Amino acid sequence: MQNPIDIGTNRQIFLDELLIDTVCGARRIMHSPTRRETVLVGDKPWDEASVAFMSMIRDGDLYKGYYRCDHLDSDKAPNPRHTAYAESSDGIHWRKPSLGLIEFQGSKDNNLVWMGPGANLCVFIDKNPAEPPDRRYKAVVRTGRAEAESLGAPGPCVLALSSPDGVNWGLMQDAPILTDDPFDSYNVAFWDEWTSQYVIYTRGVGGTDGPFKGGVRWIRRATSDDFLNWSGLELIDTGEVPSEHLYTNACVPYERSPGTYLMFPSRLVLEHTPDPDWPNGPGVNDIALMSSRDGITWDRSFMEAFIRPGLDMENWHERGIYFERGISQTSEDTLSMYCSDHWRYPTTRISRYTLRTDGFVSVNAGYRGGEFTTQPLIFSGRELELNYSTSAVGSIKVEIQDTDGSVIPGFGLDDFPEKYGDEIDGNVSWNGGGDVSALAGKPVRLRFALKDADIYAFKFG
Repeated sequence: MQNPIDIGTNRQIFLDELLIDTVCGARRIMHSPTRRETVLVGDKPWDEASVAFMSMIRDGDLYKGYYRCDHLDSDKAPNPRHTAYAESSDGIHWRKPSLGLIEFQGSKDNNLVWMGPGANLCVFIDKNPAEPPDRRYKAVVRTGRAEAESLGAPGPCVLALSSPDGVNWGLMQDAPILTDDPFDSYNVAFWDEWTSQYVIYTRGVGGTDGPFKGGVRWIRRATSDDFLNWSGLELIDTGEVPSEHLYTNACVPYERSPGTYLMFPSRLVLEHTPDPDWPNGPGVNDIALMSSRDGITWDRSFMEAFIRPGLDMENWHERGIYFERGISQTSEDTLSMYCSDHWRYPTTRISRYTLRTDGFVSVNAGYRGGEFTTQPLIFSGRELELNYSTSAVGSIKVEIQDTDGSVIPGFGLDDFPEKYGDEIDGNVSWNGGGDVSALAGKPVRLRFALKDADIYAFKFG
């Protein structure tokens, strides 16, 4: 028997198998989000060629989005890849405010916030308590080769930015913070509240024999205490799974489940080329789902696509769709996330997708029923809460056991009134009530019995 896992009052979701001991008649399944509405399109002179690579943050009651935009005369511009700002009060309806900061074609009547050096701005709110208010917002950008040479770097590099308000940006220092190219596409940085350090995930190459030869397009990670001095970049580890080309990572800490990190890389499949005449090279891509508990070792239980290219043939090429960085709970039962599609077409756009809160993966059983038992756990709190869904004929029951599998009196399946319905944070109770505080701090197992039902998450609170 493994040592008990201390879950405290943290919500547990089933992205990996760490918590599960035995399973009978049930299985974990991944759930894909649903595409909703298009939220951003290129409808201004400075973004009519493309909108993509957005980072979205929730700042109080406002959603803020920072996206790369290109214009139709990009080849003639010194830095054609600008960064523009959009905002929303609900995460659904977005506006492009006129900021009056940067001149474009003789006018400052635009929503541009950065025109270089560097592009593909990734923004986050810095919650590091040691940082002053005038550096509350931070970002990273990656330079092109010519810009890097002017900075004395051997190749494309990463620069650090800060801002007091998320609109007025400046370099934190002229020198790059990372120079170990490749850094093309989108690099993600954030302050990790769970480990009290800055983290960055960048492009990289798996293998040791050079870019895109024996290796594959991959993802690297580095950490920092001050956002300027970084550890060496380390390849992430996905275990014994097939080798695949992974592009943009879109990594986020999932705040509803402390200690859980999510990643949504764009997976490039070179062996499939729907249009042999496509001018930008072979392949087609989709979006994968990965999770981690330490930020460097990533679980790939689900090799299937999290988001497919879909019915739209303008997404069926080598870089058709990208997951944008940022997930927000836009209602009690809904997570909103964003994805760009039609990349390399003038119709590039960013659309909103929705998923049930905590609904990435569930443990599911069909009509015939099934069950699973957890590893030994130690919890805090007084009540057990479930995120669950059943059909009209379905049901869920919960039992609490000793570590040897013996039923704790009063908390058996026979003591549990059949539960059915659909709730995000539904309290459970036995015939003697729902107070489990007498068991807090002691190693126990949970046994779940399901019929035509899904359990997405549980927590003690």
